[in-house]
Amino acid sequence: MRLQSLLKSITFGLCAASLSLAILGSATVTTSTSPDDVKTFFSKNKTKSGHTNNWAVLVCTSRFWFNYRHIANTLSMYRTVKRLGIPDSNIIMMLADDVACNPRNTFPATVFNNRDRHLDLYGENVEVDYRGYEVTVENFIRLLTGRVPKETPRSKRLMTDDQSNILVYMTGHGGEEFLKFQDAEEISAYDLGDAFQQMYEKKRYNEILFMIDTCQANTMYTKIHSPNILATGSSKLDQSSYSHHDDPDIGVAVIDRFTYYVLEVLEKVNMQSKTTMKDLFNSYNPSLLNSDPGVRDDLFPRPLDQVLLTDFFGNVQRIELTETKNQSIGDSATSPKDDYVPQEAGYFIPPEEVKREGNVAETDRGQGSLTNHMFEIGANSESSTLSTWRYMTFVVLSGMLLALVAGSSSKIAAKV
Repeated sequence: MRLQSLLKSITFGLCAASLSLAILGSATVTTSTSPDDVKTFFSKNKTKSGHTNNWAVLVCTSRFWFNYRHIANTLSMYRTVKRLGIPDSNIIMMLADDVACNPRNTFPATVFNNRDRHLDLYGENVEVDYRGYEVTVENFIRLLTGRVPKETPRSKRLMTDDQSNILVYMTGHGGEEFLKFQDAEEISAYDLGDAFQQMYEKKRYNEILFMIDTCQANTMYTKIHSPNILATGSSKLDQSSYSHHDDPDIGVAVIDRFTYYVLEVLEKVNMQSKTTMKDLFNSYNPSLLNSDPGVRDDLFPRPLDQVLLTDFFGNVQRIELTETKNQSIGDSATSPKDDYVPQEAGYFIPPEEVKREGNVAETDRGQGSLTNHMFEIGANSESSTLSTWRYMTFVVLSGMLLALVAGSSSKIAAKV
């Protein structure tokens, strides 16, 4: 019995020592975090998007020579999002593509959006993903919802996730709650709302900007009920959407008014711009547009003055700075080439603009600065302190255990 009591005492002491070490370890590894870090890490900042990638779906629903302006609208938006950093791999363009090489075109293999013709929108780097009779309602809805045939190539897939911001731009001929596709079929506001709902349920987006330039455009977003969607259109119910001007040599209108004035704002924006969606919406002038453009933001949680244009028209790059086996970042042995952080958009961030905080950093929407977006648990700066505390705890608990054993032994000897 006495031996059994001694073993129980020893077991109890060992269990207490192990538990204390476990509690101490779990408590100390989180000492590098602050309450603000935890709040930022586990809750979404309501003023920032939180997205990691940008996509654009650009759809011209018209065909035939007299709809030249709709082709130009789409190609103008295509040029803008590419200039602001969205790569072709993240742009899906649906275009009849029957204008550049049309026999009526006085300037073959070109498309212009201004009578001065100083900018060829068609150029040499245009990638049309859905061309001609591929531009259908079915293909558009399948694209959004991801219900494409298994043999569909990657270039024709919208490979988004719940961290994707998507610009959906549409232009063509429409009416009350419908938009015509190549004068052969129509997509309704209900179809569009249902497609967005499927995208939400399948976690295919973080936020969506839906922009449409057509007659009675504002009626097309009335049936959308999914969250995190911001919508804008060129004209309200019973109003037409007008062209801006024509080119006498080409013989048709070359761009629509709404798209023209949107591009007027976007042309002043670069990847470092702080211009917001509110600035864009405030630039709408019904007297210039000859219609009343609309904005629907009741489904969108963020304040519009906190939503950068580049959240949708630009691109976000997230970069992780990691240490190599032999040397860490910032080591004096690092070569000058390693001091630059390459960007997918094709430019570099100078080292003096790089702010290293921990091992993980994030570019701020393609801008030339890096900000810390995560915190590390168990940083190297605390390793020595953590080891000291564990050693001290081990010594104290070992002393207590030895004292307990000695006391038990003395009692046994006294009774014997």
